[in-house]
Amino acid sequence: MNVLLSKVPFGRNKKIDFPILLWFALAFVAVLLESLRDNSINNYIIFKQVFWHLTEQKNLYIPYPAEYGDTNHYGPSFALLIAPFAVLPNWLGVILWSMANAAVLFIAIKLLPISRKNFLIVLLISAVEMETATHSVQYNPMVAAFVILAFVFIEKKNDFWGTFFIAFGFITKLYGIAAITFFLFSKDKVKFILYFAMWMVVLFCLPMILSSPAYIIQCYSDWYHSISDKILQNTGNLSPNHMQDICVMGMIRRTLHTTNFSDLVVLGPAVVLFALPLLRFSQYKSLLFRLRYLALILISIVIFSDSAESSTYVIPVVGVAIWYILQPKKSAWVIGMLVFVLLVTTLSATDLCPEYIKHNIIRAYALKTLPCFIVWLILIWEVAFKKFDPHITEVQ
Repeated sequence: MNVLLSKVPFGRNKKIDFPILLWFALAFVAVLLESLRDNSINNYIIFKQVFWHLTEQKNLYIPYPAEYGDTNHYGPSFALLIAPFAVLPNWLGVILWSMANAAVLFIAIKLLPISRKNFLIVLLISAVEMETATHSVQYNPMVAAFVILAFVFIEKKNDFWGTFFIAFGFITKLYGIAAITFFLFSKDKVKFILYFAMWMVVLFCLPMILSSPAYIIQCYSDWYHSISDKILQNTGNLSPNHMQDICVMGMIRRTLHTTNFSDLVVLGPAVVLFALPLLRFSQYKSLLFRLRYLALILISIVIFSDSAESSTYVIPVVGVAIWYILQPKKSAWVIGMLVFVLLVTTLSATDLCPEYIKHNIIRAYALKTLPCFIVWLILIWEVAFKKFDPHITEVQ
């Protein structure tokens, strides 16, 4: 792990590039603005109370209107992650939490086998979405980081840490389980299985130290029902003001204006399209093929999720950025596709987008997901039909 972290440019370069300054400046300004507004750190309060409610052995998934709005939807192991921030005053905890999210994603991207130029490009493309997530003091930048870190460690034949990030991402927010795909790229599949099983047991049991075994087991039952109820709420609301279901299925529901639409109509073909190129075993030797699957996973876990919301899109946009740097030629259509993503997915959530377009077009039809879906389709075509050089060790 120390060898990997030696790639992180802290204290080694006298010159700090603009994208790096922009990345952390946007995160800091976003959380500072939110911390100065009344009721703007509601999500952070929910996160913080996961820790305190767990130590008090209270139900983690029921409303606590005297404490915060909405409800918690993260697993009980999330209490372990938020604990160092939860014990701090809110103003300090929320700032450190948000900056930690930005820093972990920064490090994860830096550790990818890409050149410094491409690292900075990924930061630039993803920076505004990271800021959007930070305005909501969300966990999503860290979720993206865990998927990337799982990929990085498995690439380095370190399945011990690779499976940790898969297990932790799964046991806290479910999204992380998609990174189990990296099992196919592991050089030692037996160790991968054993380490993953070990981490699942450890992370399942660890919160019991702060509470009790019976309580944690009940928490997982409560979590299941919470997620089930949330899916029903998300898929049954067609209001243009509805902030979730910003996904491919939600786009179809809102365009056809019907809730009588089964997600399986989309998810079934999507799973088949995602899985079939994995039968091209000869391409596993190519870093370019494997990186495309990293990008596919980052995009897939959001654009096919009923719980997707605007602040979640930092995850797929990092995937889009990886797709962009993998293009050998930045032709007009590639640049045009990137601009389409930046305009419709990224900037549509900011004040730069006119309110009428934001509310009556983008949000009303869940169009934030459309550009990412198109990039997903392009990636599927690439991994299905293109041949990749097996000798490349870094994307220049």
